[in-house]
Formats: sequence, structure tokens, C-alpha cells
Amino acid sequence: MDEQARREYWRRNLRLMAVLLTIWALVSFGAGILFVEPLNNIDFIGFPLGFWFAQQGSIITFVILIAVYVWRMDKLDAEYGVDEYEEEVHHS
Repeated sequence: MDEQARREYWRRNLRLMAVLLTIWALVSFGAGILFVEPLNNIDFIGFPLGFWFAQQGSIITFVILIAVYVWRMDKLDAEYGVDEYEEEVHHS
């Protein structure tokens, strides 16, 4: 991969991470702290929604975002011809 492709690859990787971490911050901080009182007026499986987000929702959201990151990075790696196995073999 040439230098320009490498920069574009990392730019897209960093943009993906920024978007996913922003979503996680909004869910964990926003739903769990800032908007907890209005959300607590809504019940979710027997619990106030704001409480649920503070206790479980942000963790579940983070796990889902990890899966999305892996999926998107696999697509990005394929687009740029990055193969982890080949990289390990070449560095050995």
C-alpha cells in the first residue's frame, strides 16, 4: 500500500472510531445522565428507561458498537487489501 492509500485508510479508520465513540458517549452520558429524568417516565421491561440506560444500555451499546467496528474494519481492510495474516507472515 502506498503512502497516500495508507493515509486514507487511517483517516477512514479514525473517522469510524470517532463516530462510534460519539454514539457511545451520547448514549452513556446523554441517556444515562443528562436525560435520565425524562427517560425515567418511560418503562422498559419493568425498569425506568433512564435507569436502564445508566446500568445496562450503555454497556450493551458499547458491545454492539464493537461488533459494528469489527464489521466495518473488515470491509475497509478488504477494500484496501489489508490482510492480517499476510502482515504477520511478512513481519516474522
